Amino acid sequence: MGSDGPVPFELTEYATRVFDGVRLTDSDRRLLDEGSLDARLRLRQLRGGRLEVTAAQYVGTVRLEAAEFRVVPKYLGGELDVLRMLDHAGGGVPAPLPAVQTLTGGRPHLRDLVCLMVVEHGERLLRHGVMRDYVTVEDDLRVVRGRLLPDRQLLRHHGRPDVLACRFEEHEADVVENRLCAAALALTARTARDDGVRARARRAAGLFAGHAPTPVGDVRAALASLAYHRHNEHYRSAHVWAGLLLTGGGVDGLFAAGPLVSHAFMVDMNALFESFVTRLLKDGAAGSGTRVESQTSHASVLFDERRRRGYGTARPDLLLSGRGGRLPVDVKYKLYGERKLAPQDLYQASFYAQALGLRADGGPPECVLVHPAPAGTEGARVAVRTLEEAVTARIRAVPLDLRAALAELGGPDPRAVPARLFREVTG
Repeated sequence: MGSDGPVPFELTEYATRVFDGVRLTDSDRRLLDEGSLDARLRLRQLRGGRLEVTAAQYVGTVRLEAAEFRVVPKYLGGELDVLRMLDHAGGGVPAPLPAVQTLTGGRPHLRDLVCLMVVEHGERLLRHGVMRDYVTVEDDLRVVRGRLLPDRQLLRHHGRPDVLACRFEEHEADVVENRLCAAALALTARTARDDGVRARARRAAGLFAGHAPTPVGDVRAALASLAYHRHNEHYRSAHVWAGLLLTGGGVDGLFAAGPLVSHAFMVDMNALFESFVTRLLKDGAAGSGTRVESQTSHASVLFDERRRRGYGTARPDLLLSGRGGRLPVDVKYKLYGERKLAPQDLYQASFYAQALGLRADGGPPECVLVHPAPAGTEGARVAVRTLEEAVTARIRAVPLDLRAALAELGGPDPRAVPARLFREVTG
């Protein structure tokens, strides 16, 4: 792995640090003035060549001319654990993630590891044979194939019976599934810091380019267009890593939001934690008779009585429905193992409980807040009461030890984690 480039500075998510001897260049200032990094990393130049850096819930790297900044996770052992979360939330194939030791030249950052995953999954798909699908093609032929296009024939080849405008189905590998992999491998071959990963990526990219030479175009549109079924399900994990790399960690609706930033590779841990918990609860609810719905909108709970129409929507992260009633669940990637629940989160949870919650035993409705915290943390229990001390709703906080959960998911009984979290949430 090359050693050229800015010296990396490291801090944990949600932390603020001041680094000495760092002066932003004019190019760096222009990038910051665009506001592309505001939500991810805030930088403030101080006197004496000192730079104040404030991290949010994003982990990864930001590479400027003045320096490279690396934000590492607070709740996890390192970037490899972030990969494990990504893999589990994205429905990864049942195979172990590559070890950090497969990379050389120092401790890899998150982008290094994603590049490695792109190569690993690209090589896996090549070993098993790339998929082919029927693609609609319009072409001018000497004999009719498929369907003759009379409008195109009249406009372009009027009086030319030797040239026929046809639309037909071609069975080929130049499909969006392979184009995404080809684009990600080509980017890895150009930008991966590890020499071995770049060499492997060049070989795989050359093979994929032979199968899918058409550029993928808009990556996010390509990802959104995919519908997985039995013929392409084995591409799902490869597309998770390809999408993360091609969008700089910012796949809309998946693990991050915001504009593409070529200088940054950062994953929104708030969105990733929500996806991770959603996957755990859906797995834990399997066979229980409880339905787990994510991001459902409910327009009937806020009602404009004057205009007789909806006033707004309630959209909890999860809504569990079953024989025990309904239970809204909000997923918060916040430091609630160290401090009290924030008032705004309590108000939101109280609203969800009273508007959407329902207990089969007739008790006060509940809302559950799931948040990361170290082992041994007790979850808060908050009752919403009237001035007459009648309980109208309850809010339960359920802490999740991410390090322990990820270690157990990679152990002999991975089903224990989702089952236990489901029991704790449904209480």
